[in-house]
Amino acid sequence: MNRIIPIASGKGGVGKTVIAANLGTALALSGKTVILIDLDLGGSNLHTCLGIKNRYPGIGNIIYKSETSLESVLLETGTPRLYFIPGDSLLPGTANLNYFTKLKLIKSIHRLTADFIILDLSSGSSFNTIDFFLISSFGLIITIPEATAILNAYSFLKSALFRLIYRSFPPKSEERHTILNMLSERIEGTGLSFRSLTNSLKKISPDSGIVVKRTLADFRPRVILNMSKNSGDIRLGRKLREIVNKNLNITMEFIVIMPNSDAVPRSILKREPLYLSDPGCKFSRSVDSIAENLISYGNPIHQPVYGGYEDLEGLFNTD
Repeated sequence: MNRIIPIASGKGGVGKTVIAANLGTALALSGKTVILIDLDLGGSNLHTCLGIKNRYPGIGNIIYKSETSLESVLLETGTPRLYFIPGDSLLPGTANLNYFTKLKLIKSIHRLTADFIILDLSSGSSFNTIDFFLISSFGLIITIPEATAILNAYSFLKSALFRLIYRSFPPKSEERHTILNMLSERIEGTGLSFRSLTNSLKKISPDSGIVVKRTLADFRPRVILNMSKNSGDIRLGRKLREIVNKNLNITMEFIVIMPNSDAVPRSILKREPLYLSDPGCKFSRSVDSIAENLISYGNPIHQPVYGGYEDLEGLFNTD
């Protein structure tokens, strides 16, 4: 079974793409077949971290229909068992993905054959980014020990969970109307939480409450705290977990705290994953920890969700 690993971040500049490139390299060198897909549409630069020139067709060509399938734009990287699908290839407008094209891409990703399919997503909580993140229960969120990054990671988690619960009910249902009402309310510091939403939906139907309870139990985001400089950084990580547990009523797992390394920006300039040039450094050993976690993790959970044309992007409460 393919393991799809969407990698997201609440804000840019936290090392998401670097981690994607090095993680894919580590998994491939461990004997797994890996496909890296650059879905940071409008700002794709995963090719730079891999040392591949931005001259090949990619996702942008599929969006504009000059290529017909993901397989047709699949590239070898030079690392055995590691393959790459480029992003927008400098084509304008690819970030404004319409619903049908997004649905086609999601179905195409599921049809790919590999042990691991890693998606390097756009930063932030845009509608398209969240839908790609919700492809799989194996999603990773990258953040750094700064207050703004921690708050943005929380906002991303909340928006993703609202979207997942919303899509668990059919269009125009009373349940969706109730969820939209809660979207317009601030839950931080008010005593409201996703448990409150569960109770509201139970009043509509006991089965609706069960659906939300199951969704909350199965949504298992894993967080990587990147660019850590000292043990004091753990405090911000704990704060994120406390806020998530209190307001969202989900279990959030930190799988690794990655050290800040001056070698990482140098590896980007060299256009080579640090894992290749220095597999024994602290950064690379942290990448090994992520890879081991992914390999040992259980099978993904895919809850049934309803489709729909409504974009909730403007409705997300990101306070």
